[in-house]
Amino acid sequence: MTPPLSRRSLLRSALLATAAPSVAYAGSGPAASAVLPTPPSWAVRPFALSEVALGEGVFAAKRALMLDHARGYDVDRLLQVFRANAGLSTRGAVAPGGWEGLDGEANGNLRGHYTGHFLTMLAQAYAGTGDRAHAEKIGSMVTALTEVREALRHEPRVLGVAGRFGTAAEHVRGSHQYVDLPAGVLGGAYAITLSAWVRPAHDATWGRVFDFGDDTTRYLYLTARNADGVPRFAVTTAGPGGEQGLDGTAALPLDEWSHLAVTIADGTGTLYVDGTAVARNPAMTLTPAALGTLRNNWLGRSNFSSDPVFAGAFDEFNIWSRALGADEIAALRGSRAADTSAGRGDLAAYAFDETAGSTFADDSGRGLDATLRRTWGGPSHPGFLAAYPETQFILLESMTSGDYTKVWAPYYTAHKILRGLLDAHLHTGDERALDLASGMCDWMYSRLSRLPRATLQRMWGIFSSGEFGGIVEAVCDLHALTGKAEHLALARLFDLDRLIDACAAGDDVLDGLHANQHIPIFTGLLRLYDATGERRYLDAATNFWDMVVPGRTYAIGGTSTGEFWKAHGVIAGTLGATTAETCCAYNMLKLSRMLFFHTRDAKYMDHYERALYNQVLGSKQDEGDAERPLVTYFIGLEPGHVRDYTPKQGTTCCEGTGMESATKYQDSVYFTEADGSALYVNLYSPTTLTWAEKGVTVTQTTGYPRERGSTLVVGGGRAAFEMRLRVPVWAGDGFRVTVNGRAVDGTPVPGSYFGVSRTWRPGDTVRVVVPFRLRVEKALDDPSLQALFHGPVNLVARNTATGLLPFGLYRDAALSGDLLPTLTPVTGRPLHYTLDGTEFAPFSEGTEDPTHVYFRRVEPSVVFGGTDSGVANPAGEDGTSLLDEIWAAAPFGTKGALVRRVRERVDAWVSAGLLSAGDGRKVVDTARNASYARGA
Repeated sequence: MTPPLSRRSLLRSALLATAAPSVAYAGSGPAASAVLPTPPSWAVRPFALSEVALGEGVFAAKRALMLDHARGYDVDRLLQVFRANAGLSTRGAVAPGGWEGLDGEANGNLRGHYTGHFLTMLAQAYAGTGDRAHAEKIGSMVTALTEVREALRHEPRVLGVAGRFGTAAEHVRGSHQYVDLPAGVLGGAYAITLSAWVRPAHDATWGRVFDFGDDTTRYLYLTARNADGVPRFAVTTAGPGGEQGLDGTAALPLDEWSHLAVTIADGTGTLYVDGTAVARNPAMTLTPAALGTLRNNWLGRSNFSSDPVFAGAFDEFNIWSRALGADEIAALRGSRAADTSAGRGDLAAYAFDETAGSTFADDSGRGLDATLRRTWGGPSHPGFLAAYPETQFILLESMTSGDYTKVWAPYYTAHKILRGLLDAHLHTGDERALDLASGMCDWMYSRLSRLPRATLQRMWGIFSSGEFGGIVEAVCDLHALTGKAEHLALARLFDLDRLIDACAAGDDVLDGLHANQHIPIFTGLLRLYDATGERRYLDAATNFWDMVVPGRTYAIGGTSTGEFWKAHGVIAGTLGATTAETCCAYNMLKLSRMLFFHTRDAKYMDHYERALYNQVLGSKQDEGDAERPLVTYFIGLEPGHVRDYTPKQGTTCCEGTGMESATKYQDSVYFTEADGSALYVNLYSPTTLTWAEKGVTVTQTTGYPRERGSTLVVGGGRAAFEMRLRVPVWAGDGFRVTVNGRAVDGTPVPGSYFGVSRTWRPGDTVRVVVPFRLRVEKALDDPSLQALFHGPVNLVARNTATGLLPFGLYRDAALSGDLLPTLTPVTGRPLHYTLDGTEFAPFSEGTEDPTHVYFRRVEPSVVFGGTDSGVANPAGEDGTSLLDEIWAAAPFGTKGALVRRVRERVDAWVSAGLLSAGDGRKVVDTARNASYARGA
């Protein structure tokens, strides 16, 4: 027999076995790479992910599917948009697309957010599994982001690639880079030839090969693709309406070199493509001389600000002060200009042979060296890190209404990146990640601290564009690590006073608000309360939660319809295809968890169980995929809804939070009292807790929710503490606890915790029996619209019908009030039943079956024990029926108790004139003669 581990040896073995450190709070367990101090305001604190190992079960199975994605996805694809923004090589990677690509919704103006989610997923996966592959991916991503920030700090650098003849200069799409030529480059010529080799990388229209002009009135340009997709040259002194132009006849091929040339002389202009004249205009009266000296002389950038920057590569660009002949231009196709009879351009000649620096040498002899620049200049602070220019943040400061096609939640995106970096640091100890995170907050403080408070209030009140997610929580966590006063001051700059003050006062102002824009605000307010002690922050968060649960919460634990909230108490009136946004469930879980840390109120963990076991589990498809996380955006609650696990165009916010959820299922199974005197068992889930502070382990073995209970075995050394076992609010009679086979005295109260205090010894075994009953939950605004639950599990009907299904449930109700006998179990499939030919199954199963979360409760006649009395089931003005009133008194200890209840209510209904005396006798006789199951 192996002797029990001492507390010291247990701690040492835990540290050795736990390959992955995790987010920890001071005193909560094994030393992590970085520790967030436990706020004094927390009555309860969590354990680190690495201290709670998932055992075999539904959570481990769902996580394994997500880990397929974590291991298989090429993170260079995520980094593509960051590297492009910094003008770095994207290594041939293809951007993820959807919200993370330049061509996705709103032109990808949220790009970068998904990288933050992915970092958090990897960090949590590493903490929970110890798989070094996840840590290695984190390390490579942090390395890349460090290089990106360094590149953004400085002037752009030439990105040399293989060219037509030697080296060429690449302008990565999304880099916003162009070449700035000196004034006078056109030399006031009356005759001219402009020649360039280009390799377009994208089919965007109006991206300029070159544009020389003062504004949008006086200019000449060559675009690779006009509105018809073909090259166009134009010159004008009177804006677009006065253009004298030349249009090509065919589109330039993408990712291939093409030679373009334009000549103007003696009133005739000619456009050449690959040495062949494709357009001629004999009526071109304008020449560079007519334009005078122009201010903006650009390669790759347009004088029209709405036009895209040219994406692709440039090789030789030459300007001659004469019109080359057709033979000379044809010769340029096969050789460098210097090796042809034309020679280098005498006005300007750029070979683009540079492989470093930010300038291009002019070989014309005129000394007109060019400079590589960004259209937006550079960041206002060296800590800036993003996958798009700082202009997104700058534009927000002057916006008065939202327009996500122009500015789409830049501080929300910053939050995701910041959170991912913090998690990377906390879970792996990478100091570079902390430096990047700290730099981002230094940069944000430098921008926001100079703005008037009125401007900030306006910004944060703008729908979508002003959304900032959980940035306050992340900044407060960073402040806990850095101690920098500026970081705490930054967190407070996001205060949206009218929302905070209303919620602190208990005024429900949520109707019409965007749900996920506002839920994470309140986790931030709790962290501000922790840091400042300001009571209004705590009051606002507490009252806000009560405005959402249950008044705006669906049976599965989700909230919102079409991303917005409706009036309090409206559930039936909001069912549709776009209910229950997955991000909202994720953020409500975070808020519930954090409120519990402050209050110990079991209602928060009751909600946590509901949302976790239903919406969160059910939002992940039961398949693995290296390319896609397979997570829902909305979960439609309309009848017959089929879940979409590849929503919108991909890489959505909900797929991001879905990745995170699937790698932290164990984060709230156990908590500890802040002083270590008690262990909270919040969820019945197969797990092993290593509580190094106490020198013990707690191994929980259960098939819950298929199993109606759980077994917990204490290991390690001896330790005194109270084990507090959550009694679910729905549990009712029958919750029992034994220790080493002996019943524990006490009366469990649903919606609270049942405590067991003792000095625990190795091998002590706690058995918890949790009574399950089939029950219904009624929509607040329509009691006949109901959802079916077995214990914590929402059972959904699988049926292709698109209308509400009618079901009656009293026909075989047990004396306990359990409705389960009315359903027929499906052999070999736990928690699967049939009723009237329709299958019911757990919502948590991530299938593509059409489902009905809500159904229409129809009890047309009075039936007991499967026997129909032949009497119509009467109902009062409020819709409550006779059967409702009878069964509301369940459980019944004996059949006689049920019959007495039936007689009592029948007499009352007869007296009220709602039931005839004869029908009343039939009802009583049927109840007396029927047989009943006892039920759970």
